[in-house]
Amino acid sequence: MILVCYDGSTDAQSAIDSAARLMPGAETTVLSVWEAYLDTIARSGAMGAGGFGMVGSLEDGEAVDAACRESTLEIARDGAERATAAGLVARPHIASRQAGVAFTILSVAADIEADVVVLGTRGRGGVKSYLLGSVSHEVTQHADRAVLVVPSAGLAEHRRGWVRHVDDSASVA
Repeated sequence: MILVCYDGSTDAQSAIDSAARLMPGAETTVLSVWEAYLDTIARSGAMGAGGFGMVGSLEDGEAVDAACRESTLEIARDGAERATAAGLVARPHIASRQAGVAFTILSVAADIEADVVVLGTRGRGGVKSYLLGSVSHEVTQHADRAVLVVPSAGLAEHRRGWVRHVDDSASVA
């Protein structure tokens, strides 16, 4: 069983494509993670600025959560369709963010007894991951199972250029 983390980003798409090349026909769960409205507000510190009155009603939060879950499910379905088209046997799955995205990913991996977790190097929040820490880095640091981290095609090409540059510098010396 493969757990592929998918947020619709280029890196997540590359992760699906690589998983399909490396493990064709494998049973795959495509995971997208969402965060509850009140959790987002609390994490952002918005409650401290004006209290719950500035946040909106509980019904507003429930409506936002329902829309967020539905949007996240659409992303997971898109990822599962992409994975199926690439040759995996895929199904979509969503999970609510728990202690952090990496923790949520590893928790789902344990629940479904995934043999390997596949994810991209960066998701939709490249600057956020720089400031807050990379999810792929956290997953690899805390995983109790195999993890495959796949760079997007653009990032891979950039890195190949760096390796060639380093190799050219070493051969001159």
